[in-house]
Amino acid sequence: MTHPKTSAEVGALYQEMILDHYRRPRNKGVLENPDASVEMKNPLCGDEITLQVAFAGDSVCDLRFSGRGCSISQASASMMTQLIKGKSTEEIDAIRKQFRELMLGDASAVDDPQLGSLRALSGVARFPARVKCALLAWNALESALAERSVD
Repeated sequence: MTHPKTSAEVGALYQEMILDHYRRPRNKGVLENPDASVEMKNPLCGDEITLQVAFAGDSVCDLRFSGRGCSISQASASMMTQLIKGKSTEEIDAIRKQFRELMLGDASAVDDPQLGSLRALSGVARFPARVKCALLAWNALESALAERSVD
């Protein structure tokens, strides 16, 4: 019989996942010939991100990010790129809205399986000043998607 994990164990697991994405970011680098490229900065803490996105029809077929910042902003960008690659803009919009709800303190959002590893960032909601760090890459993505729909 397995025992349910305590909240301390889950918190430690989430912390390790965040640090893993910070230390070994996925999809970090430059994308050749992106369809959209967006730079964003958080002037309050100095986090910076450049997000490059390639589309195939209505889906994101590839994306890369570069920049620098705290573990939360960089881990969020890494997790985001992993999660949305290959998804349609409609699926991405649903994930983006759910992640924003999670960052704004909606505890029920943590149970949403479509958020995948992003659930590890659920504790950020307790620190309002850090929410902008977690949302930086998502705001860049939102701008990239808007840039794409204008074309």
